[in-house]
Amino acid sequence: MYAIVEMAGQQFKVAKDQKVYVHRLQTEEGKKVTFDNVLLLDDGKNVTVGAPAIDGAAVEAKVVKHLKGDKVIVFKKKRRKGYAVKNGHRQSLTEIVVESIVASGAKKSAKAEPKAKAAPKKAAVKAEAPKKAAPKKAATKKADDLKKVEGIGPKIAETLVNSGISTFAELAKSTPEKIAEIISDVRGNHVTDTWPAQAKLAAEGKWDELKKWQDELDGGKA
Repeated sequence: MYAIVEMAGQQFKVAKDQKVYVHRLQTEEGKKVTFDNVLLLDDGKNVTVGAPAIDGAAVEAKVVKHLKGDKVIVFKKKRRKGYAVKNGHRQSLTEIVVESIVASGAKKSAKAEPKAKAAPKKAAVKAEAPKKAAPKKAATKKADDLKKVEGIGPKIAETLVNSGISTFAELAKSTPEKIAEIISDVRGNHVTDTWPAQAKLAAEGKWDELKKWQDELDGGKA
């Protein structure tokens, strides 16, 4: 006869006189302990399956001793980080021996009754302070598409915006020398001579004139 029973959060297949090592129990050495969460019973003729446990079935055992399991090494390492930690762990166990398997008539172990829920405390009603009006956000300046200037690509446009030049008008006020200094870290040979003049036409909305001029330019160079 054997049974499948839950002991200390684990499931075991047990038979009479079998020794089992389970997670540490609170029961003292030499005393008996009963496990009533029996999931399956086989008496050699019939197999009884619980739903989930078999009512009235139990496994009675005796606590032999408390001990610790074999050491397990936990090693953690991170490559190229200089990090390595080594720890050891020994699980606390209890050795028990199965004395009998009861198919029916076992008394369920008494479960602690849940404590009555405390009445929820009434939250003190606080007078709501008048809400302060949220400060108005400053009007956000709308950036222009600086890439419409012949010779300016996405990377240069991003660099100019980060330096505070985000509109055609601001670009028109700058000088070729100043612009060249701002974009000096951007890879490539950039000719900035005509950029302020192109930006001025764009700021004034003279797109036809700008387009005609750009057709004559070569990467921003006249």
